[in-house]
Amino acid sequence: MPAAAPAPAPLPPGQRVLVVDDEPMVREVLAQYLERDGFRVTGAADGLEARAVLAGGRPDLVVLDVMLPGVTGLDLLRELRQAGDIPVILLTARTEEGDRVAGLELGADDYVTKPFSPREVAARVRSVLRRTTLAPAPPARPLFFGEVHIDVAARLVTRSGRAVELTPKEFDLLVFLAACPRQVFSRAQLLNHVWESSPEWQDPATVTVHVRRLRHKIEADPTQPRHLVTVFGVGYRLEP
Repeated sequence: MPAAAPAPAPLPPGQRVLVVDDEPMVREVLAQYLERDGFRVTGAADGLEARAVLAGGRPDLVVLDVMLPGVTGLDLLRELRQAGDIPVILLTARTEEGDRVAGLELGADDYVTKPFSPREVAARVRSVLRRTTLAPAPPARPLFFGEVHIDVAARLVTRSGRAVELTPKEFDLLVFLAACPRQVFSRAQLLNHVWESSPEWQDPATVTVHVRRLRHKIEADPTQPRHLVTVFGVGYRLEP
């Protein structure tokens, strides 16, 4: 009989989640489910209130509705990414694909489409926080290809000696591909290994968006990439 899979490591107690949504019922229900999992939850009804909460201290994660009055969720996400790397899960309408793509382009870590199951949102929160706070220590050895140098331990990427600004998930994806040069991975495999998700939970277009962003940051000509290569009908590989 095969050995049972080890239980996932527990998250640190009392991690703080900020839920930003203009619907009181959404904030209340998500707070109930997240607090049941041991999180400390703060709610905000709009972008201005969220800014005030953020000014009082950094949460461990933000659940952020895109369609907010006044300061939109994408505006707030842009501000969060300029200020740091707080994990962000977007709440979007099922029909608004443009919002989902824009959020991923801005560096969102995940998204959930409305209407949603609060249990699914709570599971996504646990998954994102486990990736960002309990990830195993990366290998110390640096990785090289072309003019790109990756200092894995320092989470620093340079191209031709200049620092390249990457979101946490862009960095994780680049390291994963660079550590397995010339090996082809499907989008489903990359979702599984880098996002710890699956096509049932997350749109494979997430991978496509992140690859496109990486090409614009590390390729001399993003329209004719030398390193982040598409294997048509299969997936992607890193060509050193």
